[in-house]
Amino acid sequence: MATATLVSNERPLLLASGSPRRSELLRSAGIPLLVRPQDVDESQLLDAAAQAYVERICALKMASAQGCRDPLTPAILVADTTVALGREILGKPRDEAESLAMVASLVGRTHEVMTAYAVRSLVDGREVSRTITTKVVMRRASTEELRRYVATGEGLDKAGAYAIQGKGAALVARIDGSYTNVVGLPLSEVVADLFDLGLLSKIW
Repeated sequence: MATATLVSNERPLLLASGSPRRSELLRSAGIPLLVRPQDVDESQLLDAAAQAYVERICALKMASAQGCRDPLTPAILVADTTVALGREILGKPRDEAESLAMVASLVGRTHEVMTAYAVRSLVDGREVSRTITTKVVMRRASTEELRRYVATGEGLDKAGAYAIQGKGAALVARIDGSYTNVVGLPLSEVVADLFDLGLLSKIW
């Protein structure tokens, strides 16, 4: 496999996302990154189902990322994550009041975390896109406990207003599916796609 087709320190993967969680997950797997966040209109369609919404945002990010492609990078990765409670889409809360309302709606119930992602090879133009869904069951919690959690500020920049990789893990009873998907990127699936596209030969 030609070196020029592989992600490496000299030819990093272009991650078109400003999420620190995605960067951390990929770097934890030994994948060198060039991070170039994309600013796209994430206003949701009123009649959009959660999966259609997250896939639409992912496609917009990939289209936007074409304008910032680097001659050295062999591939682009984009992703978007949303939380769905039934047909309701829960984005990032605007303030503590909305954060409290969100986590209060989730406790004692099951919700879904969906991440749509796409990887495009700039070597041969092939692209893989997927949507991975994880079911998350939250335990019951008192209003006072939820107020204390919200006051930490941990969930203010996260869809659904909680962080499973942080203090919010104490609210999660169990999950069905990918843990890293709930963090922000289904790492196992992304790495497998990078291998299949001929963009990785090893990660360790």
